[in-house]
Amino acid sequence: MVHLSRRQFMGGTAAAAAALGLAACGGNSASTDGGSGSASKDDAKKSAIVVFAAASMTESLTRAGDQFAAANDQYELSFNYDSSGTLKTQIQEGADCDVFISAGQKQMNQMDITAASNVNTEGLDLIDHDTRFDILENKVTLVVPEGNPKNIQSFDDLASHLQAGDILMAMGNSDVPVGQYTQKILAYYNLDEEALASTGTITYATNVKEVTSQVSAGSADCGIIYQTDAYSAGLAVVDSATKDMCGRVVYPAAATKAAPNPEGARAFLDFLKGDEATAAFSEVGFTPLANA
Repeated sequence: MVHLSRRQFMGGTAAAAAALGLAACGGNSASTDGGSGSASKDDAKKSAIVVFAAASMTESLTRAGDQFAAANDQYELSFNYDSSGTLKTQIQEGADCDVFISAGQKQMNQMDITAASNVNTEGLDLIDHDTRFDILENKVTLVVPEGNPKNIQSFDDLASHLQAGDILMAMGNSDVPVGQYTQKILAYYNLDEEALASTGTITYATNVKEVTSQVSAGSADCGIIYQTDAYSAGLAVVDSATKDMCGRVVYPAAATKAAPNPEGARAFLDFLKGDEATAAFSEVGFTPLANA
């Protein structure tokens, strides 16, 4: 199964519509091809479900999506993976989205009218609260490139190196959940992020996959990413953040209020609570919460 971003999905849909229009202009020749006609009818029956999900879910959610599609051939899934902040902005700007899964409560709360007004500061009512649930828990980890050239062994060690200014740490931007968790860790150690960035000891990334890539390539001496991304990339984890350092890392899921396919959205959310999806998430290091 091919997984497409929203832009690719919409582009593919337009191309398919154009192809059908050309076939119609050719008279009855297309209808004489029984195989093509049958395939077109089968495709037309499929109901699209557009899923916006945190980049850290790419591998596990794609696998769960394959399982869902195999068991529900009436649906066709389209995935858009990015930072939760970027996805929130796209939904707010009117992008078609049936299901949203963020890597933190903040981005979901910012679009849920039932959330506190000091969080949902814009009074947005874009999430179907009745469908919302906490789906997964992750861990924030400190990772190093192959060989660990700077011999960084723990978050305590990281703090010492940052104070000394002798390493380069990769972290997510402030609008990205993994970046927000990293900011909490820096605050825990009383480290001034702005001062560190000005001295060149911090490099930023737009999402957790970019942080992971920087560490994998050895362009950063270490990085702070999720346990699941470390597993998928084969990176060495030298330490895991405690709850006191950055809080819990909980992923909420929900259908959007403007979902083009609300029935499909609910079907997919229900599937994500089941054993098959749970196994796909557990395999990469997530802790499933839906049935906990």
